Amino acid sequence: MKFTYGIFYDRENTSIYNAVEVGEVKEPKPGHIRALCTTRHVRERGDTLNKPTLTVNLSSPLPNVVAGTVWHFKGARKSTEPRFNLNQGSNSTFEPQISDATSTLRTGGLTTVLDTRPNNFHIAFRESDTGKLLTDLGFASVQYIVGAPGRGVTFPQEASTSIADPYYRAPNANSKVPFIALSFGLGVNEYVYGLGERFGPFVKNGQEIDMWNEDPGTCSPYTYKNIPFYMTNRGYGIFFDHSDVLSFEVQNEKQSKVQVSIQGEELRFYLIYGPTPKDILSRYADMTGHPPLPPPWSFGLYLSTSFLTDYDEKTVMTQLDGMAERNIPVSVLHFDCFWMKAHTWTSFTFDPKFFPDPKGFLGRLHQRGLRVCVWINPYIAQESEVFDEAMDKGYLIRKLDGSIWQSDIWQAGLGIVDFTNPKAVHWYQNKLHYLLDMGVDTFKTDFGERIPWEDVSFHNGMDTRAGHNYYSLLYNKTVYNAISERRGSDQAALFARAATLGGQQFPVHWGGDCESTWAGMAQSLRGGLSLGMSGFGFWSHDIGGFMSEGQANTTPQPAIYKRWLQFGLLSSHSRLHGEKTYRVPWLVDDEASAVLSKFSRLKNKLMPYIFAQAMDSHLHGLPLLRAMVIEFPEDRTCHTLDTQYMLGDSLLVAPIFEEQGEVTYYVPAGRWIGLLDGKVRQGPAWFTERFDNFHLPLLLRENKVLLIGPDNRPDTDWASTLKTIVVGSLWTAEGDETILEAKVPRAKKIGTYEDTIQVVLRNVAGSTSIHRIIVSQESKGNLPELLELSEDRHL
Repeated sequence: MKFTYGIFYDRENTSIYNAVEVGEVKEPKPGHIRALCTTRHVRERGDTLNKPTLTVNLSSPLPNVVAGTVWHFKGARKSTEPRFNLNQGSNSTFEPQISDATSTLRTGGLTTVLDTRPNNFHIAFRESDTGKLLTDLGFASVQYIVGAPGRGVTFPQEASTSIADPYYRAPNANSKVPFIALSFGLGVNEYVYGLGERFGPFVKNGQEIDMWNEDPGTCSPYTYKNIPFYMTNRGYGIFFDHSDVLSFEVQNEKQSKVQVSIQGEELRFYLIYGPTPKDILSRYADMTGHPPLPPPWSFGLYLSTSFLTDYDEKTVMTQLDGMAERNIPVSVLHFDCFWMKAHTWTSFTFDPKFFPDPKGFLGRLHQRGLRVCVWINPYIAQESEVFDEAMDKGYLIRKLDGSIWQSDIWQAGLGIVDFTNPKAVHWYQNKLHYLLDMGVDTFKTDFGERIPWEDVSFHNGMDTRAGHNYYSLLYNKTVYNAISERRGSDQAALFARAATLGGQQFPVHWGGDCESTWAGMAQSLRGGLSLGMSGFGFWSHDIGGFMSEGQANTTPQPAIYKRWLQFGLLSSHSRLHGEKTYRVPWLVDDEASAVLSKFSRLKNKLMPYIFAQAMDSHLHGLPLLRAMVIEFPEDRTCHTLDTQYMLGDSLLVAPIFEEQGEVTYYVPAGRWIGLLDGKVRQGPAWFTERFDNFHLPLLLRENKVLLIGPDNRPDTDWASTLKTIVVGSLWTAEGDETILEAKVPRAKKIGTYEDTIQVVLRNVAGSTSIHRIIVSQESKGNLPELLELSEDRHL
């Protein structure tokens, strides 16, 4: 949200009060520094009158983290504001020091300096050891703003109500609106990342972004997952402790700043020092929650019925037979919306016309070794058999006059479950338990974005505007916990669309409705990279694209489908899903089946590596599909790359985004070897190459070891079934011995390791070779074969 017309003029009917100097500093409690900041320079006593002040409180909840709160009217705080459950402790390393000229706060590698001299308002955040400036709040950077009437409701916030509510009319606003705004300094060549799953440019500089969940599709500037957290390539990240709509002007209104504003009287933030992206993400996860480890079966291929297609048991079994005949392993069968009767979503009941024996049907799917996922949403249609019960018991969001809020958008007469009501949560979970007991294994938690916030009330009195984004957290938590209660936490997984800060604790998330175009494929990748920079570990997308251009009733173009298969099966999670047509490969062309067979089996082979990397994601808050800058922050070329990525720490993937199979990609320093072609790429360098539909750049990093398992399933006992140890380019200094390790995850006790395989390197007379391979007895006597990649030997 912009408040000025450049540097000389404020917007009409807008008053801006800048913190210009510190009037008083005190330590209200141990480990806290509080500064009373004036909005005019105080040269005489009269200058203390008739002007607002701003209060800045600084503390440190954890080492290398500074918490900041800025407020104007303290009494305006809302007890009804929903708050994130942040992990905060007592930081014994925090050392506040107050002097006449400065107040200094040091925590680990981060030092914060508040300039308390007259006329010198400035808060600098620096590296403790080097003194390097990370960012700052300086001139016109801490502001209380009184905006013009109507500034508090902007698009798309208004759309959340006006689209869904046929009676809604935007109210005439006569009252002025308060804001707090902070403008954090940006250095030259400093890039901003994150702020949720955003499908536009990966680097956020130059963008105006509002934190407001919407149902927009991937080809728009809006998104399903707004996360108020960004990091930069300068060694720090900042998250904001609000679910209310925050507006980010990233090098936009002010070309040297990230301006963050919120309607209200208080703004809370946490600045995290790295210095590396991995350090930042790890500390962010420590505070906001680590992504749990999804079960191994969830990493295999999901086959969806698609959305608007016709299907029954015969259709599903025929498609599964077709996949088996074509040697394509499937792990999960997903039923989209029409497993329930039309006009009844969500009823929690299989449509008896198409599924007369659902329990028996699910049993037959399990006999094939499949897991079952069904689509749900938090809306209850008026024709649902459970609507009256939910309405009568107060389980749906109500209007201010006490009636049920309803809409005809999506399902006729739908109401929305009020997850702030503990009884509604229990009721909804009981419905899910019924399905889990029947044989359902997991749920696609669709929707949860377009939650009304005007003229409604929640059961617990939650502030409705702040509750709009927060609702997604309550919804996904309800479903995730329901699965955990029945299956155990190690078997819990969702396929979720909406999210806010903390949503990474309820994986997996997918990218929503993408177009079946080359641009749509690239948008999806940018969304996944951006979400990974926002602290989410596990992510997926609709392979082949969800919808054709113009929502035509067509299958994806063969070239797009086959290249998206490669990308999709080299992602964290993989699902074939579409809108109006099935996504089985034989409807595309004959070659598509062979491509899908190769890459679905390749992903299963890579599962010992992928799952070990997933465990690292869980422990350290890292995305499995990660931007190049996370692995190579020292390589400036990697800072802006958004059409390639690392799958874990060892595999570089460069998807192909054009019909002729040509791709240009960058390789960081070192010798990288193609896993699929055995060719060496020496970095740092750019490469332009052309590939057939069975290949793409999939490169193994120097001095890394891959463990290869069976290709038929993603969830086997890897310690006893390992097939191959793959090594690429190896190097150690002359006369040295280097040990490379690859951990073998346990299949039975998820989250632990069965064994560690060691590859011992020696350099004799300038030549590096493998001296020996050490496999402990815990590997049950299984000694995998060694594959040293070359153009003659590769996967």
